[in-house]
Amino acid sequence: MHLLSRTKFRYRLPFYKRIFDMAMATLFLLLAAPLLLVIAIAIKTEGKGAIIYRARRVGANQQIFTLYKFRTMYQGSELLLKDMLHLNMYRTAYELDSLAVFVKFDNDWRVTRTGRFLRRTHLDELPQLFNVLKGEMSIIGNRPLATYEAEKLVARKEFKRFLAPAGITGLWQIRQHRKEKISAAQRIALDNRYAAEQSFGYDCAILLETMFVLLVNIFKRP
Repeated sequence: MHLLSRTKFRYRLPFYKRIFDMAMATLFLLLAAPLLLVIAIAIKTEGKGAIIYRARRVGANQQIFTLYKFRTMYQGSELLLKDMLHLNMYRTAYELDSLAVFVKFDNDWRVTRTGRFLRRTHLDELPQLFNVLKGEMSIIGNRPLATYEAEKLVARKEFKRFLAPAGITGLWQIRQHRKEKISAAQRIALDNRYAAEQSFGYDCAILLETMFVLLVNIFKRP
């Protein structure tokens, strides 16, 4: 896939943001170390498969990297994706399976019991702190996309959202918490907005709201 050849614009991570990312990622990893161990044991006890799931994702400047997260699905579940596209929540009467940009499922039966808790609380994303330390992601940014999602955006000449770092959390995630469903067009608009308006103050506001969302999700009943 040659995504980079499609656009001449490039994003450079500001120095302040790199320092912020390193400090926050180190702090969160130190605080979460016991929790990481508990989650790893829970995943391993529930069934076969690796504890860490690795996936190719597209981030800033349409660069491809390997994203880490805790495995939340049964082993081999990703092979069933093509058979489930008709259940995609972003699919509409105007965007058939082959045209819908994003892919997301409600009540995905491939998710394990531990995985459901991890996804609801977003704790499955904790290993992405290592992506942050490696410089592949930031704490705040636009969610990195699967390669097939990125290719569809590039085909539509939607480049602006790639002029921001790939983030563990961001504007789209906190807006989704406030609203039950967000359309693909609204999600693209939010990503573009963050790319245009990103700043240290904006990042701090998003991080604070993310912490609130995490606390709500951890203590609310499933």
